[in-house]
Amino acid sequence: MAELSTLESLLEMGFGRNSAERAVANTGNQGIERAMDWLVEHEGDPDIDEPYVPPVGVPLGGPVGDQASPAQPAVADTAEGTDVLDMEQEIQDGDTRRPMTEEEKREQVKRLEDLMRLKQAERRERERAEEVEREKQRRKHGQELLHIKQKLQDDELKKMADLRSREKMEDKMAKQRVKDKIARDREERAKKFGGGCAPAAESTSAPVQPPPPSSPVGGQGPPPTKKEYDECRIQVRLLDGSALTAVFKAQEPLAAVRVYVQMNGNTPEGQDFTLLSPYPRQVYTELDMEKPLKELGLVPTAVLVVIKK
Repeated sequence: MAELSTLESLLEMGFGRNSAERAVANTGNQGIERAMDWLVEHEGDPDIDEPYVPPVGVPLGGPVGDQASPAQPAVADTAEGTDVLDMEQEIQDGDTRRPMTEEEKREQVKRLEDLMRLKQAERRERERAEEVEREKQRRKHGQELLHIKQKLQDDELKKMADLRSREKMEDKMAKQRVKDKIARDREERAKKFGGGCAPAAESTSAPVQPPPPSSPVGGQGPPPTKKEYDECRIQVRLLDGSALTAVFKAQEPLAAVRVYVQMNGNTPEGQDFTLLSPYPRQVYTELDMEKPLKELGLVPTAVLVVIKK
């Protein structure tokens, strides 16, 4: 059965002449499968259907430039090479004398179409696998970014916690220094005013120096002492009208309230703000931010308002 040429097979399959000629030329006329592979890979080229003009002196599908085989003259010079060329010429002459029947053409076209569909399916599968791999890489990159962002947030929270812990420790040490100074002052006064037993006498006599006030009503005790608070409840009104409520230590600085608003409020990032006491009205400065809440009169409860600077 005579085989169709590569160009004829492509035309029988329904390819345009221009694209078929390009496929044959670019594959060096090395067979229908190579030509079909080239067509599948280049079916999206903008010039695929433009007329193909082969180089001068080179037939369609013939070797161009360095593609020519240097071994051909050597084979042709030998007797064996001459016999091979004569045999190929006889086969070509026989193929010319025996044209393919219509049924043979249909069978070959069907086989080539099946091969074409297989090549296209392989290409689609390869593209699908590449798309899946790209999606995996995109998700992996997104997870890495999320992990980095979470780590930055954790580091910032840890830094703020360390800052508050350090401030509490410094405040505790300052209180201890004040207590130690009071104790030293008492000892010095005791030594100055009467020796070793003076402190006990002073401590026992000090509370009873002022005479007790006479009570007109029988059974009424002394006036209650003012209660000391260790904590304070602060309500902060934000810029959008919402409110935050939290409990702070009485000795914490006002800056702790501002940091709490920055971390838990909905203040826009980069927005500079300060705090305001509505009654009596007082706008707190940067110096006030370092003062304890108790010193600012915000114990046991207070309402503050966030205002823009």
